[in-house]
Amino acid sequence: MTAYGFVQIALYCVVVTLLVKPFGFYMTRVFNGERTFLSPLLRPVERTLYWLSGVKEDEEQNWKSYGVAMLTFSLMGFLTLYALQRLQAVLPFNPQHLDAVAPDLAFNTSVSFVTNTNWQSYVLRRQ
Repeated sequence: MTAYGFVQIALYCVVVTLLVKPFGFYMTRVFNGERTFLSPLLRPVERTLYWLSGVKEDEEQNWKSYGVAMLTFSLMGFLTLYALQRLQAVLPFNPQHLDAVAPDLAFNTSVSFVTNTNWQSYVLRRQ
């Protein structure tokens, strides 16, 4: 490693060390439900997201509702990723004009991302 690399690592460590206390105090206030300097901006967004998802912020979540929420989130992530891959050819911002991913590969990759495994196959298939 070069001297420049060591300087970058040292600078990074110094910056992270200097940010520990301010971010720590901020996160403590957030987790305790106290008002922060970002509350006027982020609190309305948070309330809207809670309302849209049906969350009651003053109630604890039991294991059943957590399980349903986790499975729903995983299913929505799977469906979104699968759709993005299958519709790739017609979506905007496709400068290389890539074709849609094959159904089996799109399914495999989507399941891989949702289950946090490493089954991806990024081999270019020619038909």
